[in-house]
Amino acid sequence: MANNERRWSVPLKRAKSYAEERKSKVHQHGPKEGKELTDYEAGLRSGYLQCQSDHAGTYKYKKALSEGKSKAEAKRIAKEKGSKK
Repeated sequence: MANNERRWSVPLKRAKSYAEERKSKVHQHGPKEGKELTDYEAGLRSGYLQCQSDHAGTYKYKKALSEGKSKAEAKRIAKEKGSKK
């Protein structure tokens, strides 16, 4: 990786990886692979996962409003887990 490139992955894949690391309490990637997560690192992963959930809820809420749903109905839809196809 070049010095001017950031580490980036698709948010869904990063979230899945972070969830797996939190469950196992061990780094699964990079130079710390195999070492135990500190409380701070576990907290960072929790925060990232919560942020992804918040973004998904906001997206669903705004989409429901744009489809003409009431605010109460949009709020209920935003709180549902998973995606509806």
